[in-house]
Amino acid sequence: MNEMNKINAKITQIRKKATGIYDISFDAKEIAKEAIPGQFITVYSNDKSRMLPRPISICNVDKERGLVRIVFRVVGKGTDEFSKAKVDDTFDIMGPLGNGFPEVTDDTIVIGGGIGIPPMLNVALNSPKKVKAVLGFRDELFLTDEFEKCSDLYIASEDGKRGVKGNVVDALKEYDLKPDTIYACGPTPMLRALKSYCEEKGIRLYVSLEERMGCGIGACLACVCKTKEIDGHSNVNNARICKEGPVFLATEVEL
Repeated sequence: MNEMNKINAKITQIRKKATGIYDISFDAKEIAKEAIPGQFITVYSNDKSRMLPRPISICNVDKERGLVRIVFRVVGKGTDEFSKAKVDDTFDIMGPLGNGFPEVTDDTIVIGGGIGIPPMLNVALNSPKKVKAVLGFRDELFLTDEFEKCSDLYIASEDGKRGVKGNVVDALKEYDLKPDTIYACGPTPMLRALKSYCEEKGIRLYVSLEERMGCGIGACLACVCKTKEIDGHSNVNNARICKEGPVFLATEVEL
């Protein structure tokens, strides 16, 4: 893992992207310098009654300006606090955390579902070669304009108002997409369906797992997943999503 930093970071930009979806950029030069696609940061509440930080995937970094960008959904009191922040407000943040995606080297599709979409933009923006992107939405679309600039974009939506009606696997079938590798982040049912599809088609699949975390640095064992290998830390077939993940080769984990 790259070097981990905990800093007090100033917000340089905050925008609402869709209902309950917010976009924040932090001035965080140390983290921006080290981060790779697929990693995350933890953001600490300024309300000291909320002790545990919130893990949020990195959507992109601007290494030259030293900015770290996150796009997140409001799901509780912590993320609601972040959504109501203003430019120049500061929060303690830690990162970069976890292991990211391998560098793209072959015909690769990035797939994001729901709030698993932002970290896949980071992959697409930083890929040495142009990728295809398949995004799955339940209702409102977000970040599609940025994906259109850096990838060949395909959309699946539950209501069928944009792209294919259905899920991301339906989009892969509809557009006859046959990559060598897929990188994906999203809800577990989506990843489970993708794993089955990729096993059937002989496609290599890397998944970024979403999980509630405690410490974010591998000490508390609150965010484990079942694996084929025995973890040296716990001596059971578990891996810590915050430490060994969040990115895993799909064949190595149970979904």
